[in-house]
Amino acid sequence: MQLKKTFRWRDRSVAWDKIGAGPAVVMCHGTPWSAQLWVPFARALSAEFSVYLWDMPGYGQSSKHAGHAVDLGTQAELLTDLLAYWGLDQPHVIAHDYGGAVSLRAHLLHQARYSSLCLVDVVALRPWGSDYFRLVAANHEVFAAQPPAVHRGALEAYIATATHRGLSKDQLNTLTTPWLSSDGQPAFYRQIAAADERFTDEIQDRYGEIDLPVLVIWGAADTWIPVDRAHQLATTIPGAALEIIDQAGHLIHYDAPVELAVALHRWLTRQLQR
Repeated sequence: MQLKKTFRWRDRSVAWDKIGAGPAVVMCHGTPWSAQLWVPFARALSAEFSVYLWDMPGYGQSSKHAGHAVDLGTQAELLTDLLAYWGLDQPHVIAHDYGGAVSLRAHLLHQARYSSLCLVDVVALRPWGSDYFRLVAANHEVFAAQPPAVHRGALEAYIATATHRGLSKDQLNTLTTPWLSSDGQPAFYRQIAAADERFTDEIQDRYGEIDLPVLVIWGAADTWIPVDRAHQLATTIPGAALEIIDQAGHLIHYDAPVELAVALHRWLTRQLQR
């Protein structure tokens, strides 16, 4: 799906789009993904909700300038301003992976207001970041200079580890395409180099302050962020509900799409009945 609208923010071009009508739902992606991961779910919800999709700068269809910061702190400031630009006071927010840290920082540090928050296999608690992340962070310029064919092979192998059931060719193409262009390849390594646990360290002791409905959804077979973090996170956030989905890894969108879609719709419908 082509994101047809653009938000200009601090010299960045932020690609976004809105589909459907009804209460506002904002979907936040993580790394190394884009809004495309949420598109089928956005379409399914669009009969009852106005669904907002956006690509973080450095990702997907948004700008990927080398001089622009792409860390979690910057992305949270952007999300706060983006909600204001959209005129959304208290949308429902659904976040995956890095999107979790971004939405949590926006709420706790920048006073972004949500009606509810759904956290799907999110980056939120220390420790996170693999040995691969640390290797790339120390040598990102070397990795960025790899021949394109070598980069593609490494990228595909890396992404494949996020799924429990495996990816189709079309799914793999959707996930890798933004990172295979001349600006996408260096951008892929820059966003890994920007990964820093301090961005969750600054907020994880404040999760007890969250005073809104929260649902934590997790793939039981997530090897990127193990399921024990789901239990820990749900315990840390007052009143948070927890749903574990069997036979699903970090890419729960592809491993268990029906189960995830049902869980999201059930959650949002419940919020409207409150």
